[in-house]
Amino acid sequence: MKHMPRKRFAQHFLTDQAVIADIVAAIRPQGDDAMVEIGPGLGALTTPLVAALRHLHVIEIDRDIIVRLLRAYPPERLSVHAGDVLDFDFSLLPRELRVVGNLPYNISTPLLFHLARYAERIRDLHFMLQKEVVERMVAAPGGGDYGRLSVMLQYRFDMELLLEVPPDAFSPPPQVDSAVVRMHPRPQAQLTATSEAGLAHVVRRAFAQRRKTLRNSLAGLLDAADYAALAIAPGLRAENLAVADFVAISNYLEKKDNPPGS
Repeated sequence: MKHMPRKRFAQHFLTDQAVIADIVAAIRPQGDDAMVEIGPGLGALTTPLVAALRHLHVIEIDRDIIVRLLRAYPPERLSVHAGDVLDFDFSLLPRELRVVGNLPYNISTPLLFHLARYAERIRDLHFMLQKEVVERMVAAPGGGDYGRLSVMLQYRFDMELLLEVPPDAFSPPPQVDSAVVRMHPRPQAQLTATSEAGLAHVVRRAFAQRRKTLRNSLAGLLDAADYAALAIAPGLRAENLAVADFVAISNYLEKKDNPPGS
């Protein structure tokens, strides 16, 4: 029976065989890899991944697709986890986890932040996303694409845009271009923020009104003496700061609010 794509799940099924082959080649699945696919849909990536792996995990919310998956693949080759991926506990899966998927564009940003919580358990991630989102993820300081998403994900991951995918590679075609991104968790030793919650707060404040200078967007957090101590010009905007600058501000504030011996 033909499956009708459901708008509430933002379903756009990848059908272009050349694009599928390029994505699988980029992932390079090896037999013993611990891998989970998010949103397997009609199996465009699932089938070649199952062929390459001894076992594959998938997370799917659509009950009709779950029935299809259970019929199409034997349980010793495929484990189906039913439910919303935003609620999924990735610590239930093996370490050195490889995560792949054609992500629903309507939940891509919250899902990326959800996955960042499990970064220390993850080996790498390969995702199809809206091209505009990928461009924001990998953006360098100084441009209009650089923002909160860029800083918070670049703090946790090294990322690269691998390939661009046109709308006609899907059925039904989305109204936007897509892109595939590769993400590698950064080593724990490089995650130098004293408090990730504090870092997130500073970044959120700084980009809340991105045309404002730091002097205004971070008013009440830093004064002239603080900027001098940090060697950061208060007349800059958030988009001019590197990830390391935001970490430095966050750590400075943590030390200022909690001095040694306090």
